[in-house]
Amino acid sequence: MFISEFLDYLLLEKKYSEHTVKAYKTDLSAFLMFYQNEYENTLLAEANYQQIRSWIVSLVDTGVSNRSINRKVSSLKTYYKFLLKIDQIESNPLAKHHALKSPKKLQIPFSVKEVEEVLGNFVDNEDFESVRDKLIVELFYATGIRRIELVGLKMTDIDLANMQIKVMGKRSKERYLPLLPSVSETLKQYLKIRSGVLLSDDESSLLLTKKGVKIYETLVYRIINGYFSKVSSKVKKSPHILRHSFATHLLNEGANLNAVKELLGHSSLAATQVYTHHSVAQLTKVYKQSHPRNKK
Repeated sequence: MFISEFLDYLLLEKKYSEHTVKAYKTDLSAFLMFYQNEYENTLLAEANYQQIRSWIVSLVDTGVSNRSINRKVSSLKTYYKFLLKIDQIESNPLAKHHALKSPKKLQIPFSVKEVEEVLGNFVDNEDFESVRDKLIVELFYATGIRRIELVGLKMTDIDLANMQIKVMGKRSKERYLPLLPSVSETLKQYLKIRSGVLLSDDESSLLLTKKGVKIYETLVYRIINGYFSKVSSKVKKSPHILRHSFATHLLNEGANLNAVKELLGHSSLAATQVYTHHSVAQLTKVYKQSHPRNKK
């Protein structure tokens, strides 16, 4: 079935992250189980569109969201593109498939006041975890870094002399992000305290747990959620919302959309434009203040 070859292709040639490749494997396994149970066949290369469509219908019937279904089908479509590429099939059964319509969820960013309140709570707290947590909040808000990118930061990625950090983004694409003076100061403070933490074999990782091992994604989520739950009543309080706030606040202050795109590490403007709708209120305010007819 060439599944292992397909996953190697995604990991080694397409440079997808291990997390993404794992998601593809899960989606393929789900369809394989359905295909085997319903059609008594394990050769995915023989599946046709009607059979795949019956899987989609079953997912809808069990209450899976259209968004999740589209992701699963996208994984399957990519797999068939791979089979086509290596001449294992003559046509992609999903070539003409149209994604299910799914409503776009509105991601509400934190306000500037909420971010400042969280950072204000770190004043006079100089223990390791407090300084580390403050650095994490500042890095998210000052650079727009992704959670997985933050977890992957190395000591060698820090350039305090030039006040910048190197970030390894999606598909192993590097980008350099500037550091605000306040972030640089917190970073210096953290590095001093970090040296006193008992380190594991992995001394290259920048951000560590209190036990001295590399920080992990679920802990980062808990840190952000915990601090922002104290100051915000918003439903979602995650690292992604803080990244979202970074982009929205920059645009509200007149930052160029293309510049924000580069800072976020997006491959196209379409991915960045999702943040622009939050700037409408600010644009309306500027418009009313500036337009000659409105001044009258």
